Amino acid sequence: MDTLVIVIHVLACIFLIGAVMLQSGHEGMGVIFGGGSSTMFGSSGAGGLLVKVTAGLATVFLVTSLGYNILSGNKVADEDSIMLQSDTVETTAPAEPVKPGITFQDTGDAKSE
Repeated sequence: MDTLVIVIHVLACIFLIGAVMLQSGHEGMGVIFGGGSSTMFGSSGAGGLLVKVTAGLATVFLVTSLGYNILSGNKVADEDSIMLQSDTVETTAPAEPVKPGITFQDTGDAKSE
């Protein structure tokens, strides 16, 4: 079931990207305030069907996103949390840092002349 939802979701994503890219954009800030009605098709444009297809694909995208989240969300709740495990971890003391400039250790066995 998860695979079917993912396949539908990916196809909806691809077609949604295509539908959004096919829509014509309006230029200028005048569109926000109600301007831009001087286009060839009027203020509504020629994308009535394209807008409906985009809205439908967006709905499919939303439903498959939520559906997959519901289907896969219960699997995580069944597992134990790592915070609830009582295993102790052995810690070792850190090694003594190497002092810069000293390349050998004096053992006291060397004879001085």
